[in-house]
Amino acid sequence: MSENQASIRMISEGTDYELLAADDRTCFILRSKADFSAARLQGEDAARFRTDYDAIKQQYPTWKPDQTLAQLWDQGGYGWLAAQEAD
Repeated sequence: MSENQASIRMISEGTDYELLAADDRTCFILRSKADFSAARLQGEDAARFRTDYDAIKQQYPTWKPDQTLAQLWDQGGYGWLAAQEAD
């Protein structure tokens, strides 16, 4: 992943959550700012996340970033894949 680090950019940011992604959307990082943890999604997890994220954005187009990302974190189960971030 270190080779792709430069291609990771912010996709969506709220007060409590943020979403970063590789330019080619093969890797996502979903962060909970309050918990200081992040889920790094690659491979099948990234493909599933991309589908889930697009579906929520389509179903709730007026939701703010924190609403969308919290839904994925909690109800989508991506919070279970998170690890504590280093200081």
